[in-house]
Amino acid sequence: MYKHKLERPLTCGVGVTMELLGGKWKPCLLHNIRQDLRRPSQLHRSNATATPRVLNQQLKELEADGLIYKVIHAVLPPKVEYFLTPFGESLLAVVDAMQSWGEAHGDEFRAVVARRLEQS
Repeated sequence: MYKHKLERPLTCGVGVTMELLGGKWKPCLLHNIRQDLRRPSQLHRSNATATPRVLNQQLKELEADGLIYKVIHAVLPPKVEYFLTPFGESLLAVVDAMQSWGEAHGDEFRAVVARRLEQS
């Protein structure tokens, strides 16, 4: 797991929220798990541009932070599923706000990105 070199900014609410959701794929993973995509293979398919290593690392961080928990079923081959904890469910309002904002302003942002690419 990643070791922070500097002290984590946990004195302000935004710092705490960013510490929990700051990984590029963490909000997507929480959103996917809420939509019953619980198996690692399902999560990898729904976030296809992320590498499996990064997704696994961020799942471990979400689990270590108490936002999700992992159930390993005793079958061969082993079956793993992820579920939200009540603490993780409390962050879904933030994830929903991110989703709504992205839908409302996505076209504007894509236009900015397109202009930036034309200039370079």
